[in-house]
Amino acid sequence: MSLTWGSTAASGMAAKAGGFLSGVSRGVGQVLLVGALVTGLGAPAVSTARESVPAGMPTIERGELPPQGKAVLEKIETGATFRHEKDGSVFGNRERLLPRKTRGYYREYTVRTPGVKHRGARRIVCGGEVPSTPDACYYTEDHYASFKRIVP
Repeated sequence: MSLTWGSTAASGMAAKAGGFLSGVSRGVGQVLLVGALVTGLGAPAVSTARESVPAGMPTIERGELPPQGKAVLEKIETGATFRHEKDGSVFGNRERLLPRKTRGYYREYTVRTPGVKHRGARRIVCGGEVPSTPDACYYTEDHYASFKRIVP
């Protein structure tokens, strides 16, 4: 179903919400309700150029990343090739520590750990429609047990 602003369908859905709109401006309530229904996630769809930091998530400044992490970000932004086969592959967010997005939104990249002969535990996970211009990137040094949002 296609919904447009001020459409009969949107008005009808807002009216069916009953108590949801009490104390809320009817127009704002319609926008919130339609956004929630369209996204299917129970929250309004918001279009922004950059994703905000999820509540309670720690951050790390780009300059605070280990040198290998800075190098990975540069490779992502320039579209360079990566050493490991899994680099650039879809990250499923099974741990659900990152904001929920559609499958394929997040991609993972290995951050080399000096002295380790395998991929190690450090990764950068970026999300966005175009891999070389991500909406947001996250750093983990414990193989997805925790994340820090990378901020400029």
